[in-house]
Amino acid sequence: MKNKFGIKEVVATGIGVALFIVLTEIQIPLVIVPNTALQPRMAVLAFLSAVFGPVVGGIVGFLGHALGDALFYGSVWWSWVFPEAVVGALIGLFVKKYAIKEGGFTGKNIALFNIVQVVANAIAWIIVAPVLDIVIYAEPANKVFAQGALAFLGNIVIIAILGTLLAVGYSKIFAKSGSLEKEDAE
Repeated sequence: MKNKFGIKEVVATGIGVALFIVLTEIQIPLVIVPNTALQPRMAVLAFLSAVFGPVVGGIVGFLGHALGDALFYGSVWWSWVFPEAVVGALIGLFVKKYAIKEGGFTGKNIALFNIVQVVANAIAWIIVAPVLDIVIYAEPANKVFAQGALAFLGNIVIIAILGTLLAVGYSKIFAKSGSLEKEDAE
């Protein structure tokens, strides 16, 4: 069965972008390195990516971050917008393996989700963001690699806790509603 981008994905993208924007202002600053914070919006991004796939994840990460920056800060920091899309798209690539919609998001699937999110965050924040900071904004390498490393660590913690909880809860609810639909059909 081929992945399609239908009405559910469009709605998930719209809701995801809106949530991402709203959650832009909810952050816990990490005073160790400037302009870096724990952000619950990453859990929403990871969850939506894991449920609806790489296109939804990439769009939510890209548009959510760009619009959130524009609305709350007055300008867009593109070198951090693109990595957000990378995280969403990479996590979403394994949508079928997580089995969230099938109610199978337990054990190995949770472990896979967290391994994938760690790798996706490493690529985005340890490589892509710092390199783009240097190329686009001529930022000092030591500063941007420190920011990227801290963003990486913060994101993996937020996603491991909140993202996993969102996915587990959704999987249980979806499995329960799916089994009710099967009973009703019989």
